[in-house]
Amino acid sequence: MSIQRRELLAALGAGTLASTAGCSAVGGSEGGGGGGSGDGGKSEGDSESGPGVAGETLTLTTTTSTYDTGLLDEIHTDFEEMYSVTVDAVAQGTGAALETARNGDSDIVMVHARGLEDEFLRNGYGVNRRDLMFNDFVIVGPESDPAGIEGTFSATEALTAIADAGAPFVSRGDNSGTHTKELNLWEAAGAEPGGDWYQEIGAGMGEALNNANQQDAYTLSDRGTFISQRSEVDLTVLVQGPIEDGPEILANPYGIMAVNPAVHDDANYDLAMAYIGWITSPAVQDAISEYRVNGEQLFFPRAVTENPDFQQYVPEGWSNESDDSNA
Repeated sequence: MSIQRRELLAALGAGTLASTAGCSAVGGSEGGGGGGSGDGGKSEGDSESGPGVAGETLTLTTTTSTYDTGLLDEIHTDFEEMYSVTVDAVAQGTGAALETARNGDSDIVMVHARGLEDEFLRNGYGVNRRDLMFNDFVIVGPESDPAGIEGTFSATEALTAIADAGAPFVSRGDNSGTHTKELNLWEAAGAEPGGDWYQEIGAGMGEALNNANQQDAYTLSDRGTFISQRSEVDLTVLVQGPIEDGPEILANPYGIMAVNPAVHDDANYDLAMAYIGWITSPAVQDAISEYRVNGEQLFFPRAVTENPDFQQYVPEGWSNESDDSNA
């Protein structure tokens, strides 16, 4: 799969790309060069307008699910060739990815825990957030299903059954988007996990699936990572998410936002905004939709729509908070 430069220019318009500060003809803004990795930026002897973004590195902190599924490897070559840059994708849990950006060691973040994203925005660390794509979460476990949750429509009822049965459950325990969702589900279920049956491993989704496989345990997984690793584990989906008509509470939306250059003046804001414009464009959204593992779609595009959700740009409830403060 290849996204040709002319296709992207046709989709976005060359002027749009230039105004997004993404093309090599646009100079880096004062203090705006260099990603979190220290590469790029204006070098001594460059013209006053700056060298643009060619040769720079964009540091992207992201979730393990976008990285481990192979999606980023599949699409990034086109962006790198288009702008003559390098994308350094650092796979962490959502909490760690946001913390890296908060510390000024990232230019852009792609994560999937809206509550944590909103906190990042409210505290001034992130700007220009966009809805990107979605898939869903599923509860997986051994085919023997000791807690008898298979086919349960309610995710919270399924977790309650697991807790009541004391059946083994593996939690990522890493403040990732998946871990945050799991904790929210336990809270919604009115159950507090703990005891010998509940194991927090402090690791990524792939490791959680491997641990669950070894222990004949349940775990919460994003669908994409489970599909990409299903051939390596003897686990099955027992509770579906909304993609397969399961409960909406298991929806898994992803967002992307630039690090605020007013907070970290060495953030590569120009290149970050070029990346946001690129990955939310119709051509790349199509590429995300077309990406398959073992013939199955892993992610569903969300950025291109006739009915945009303007709440995507700000923390949820922001307008109400503003109204309250001005009352």
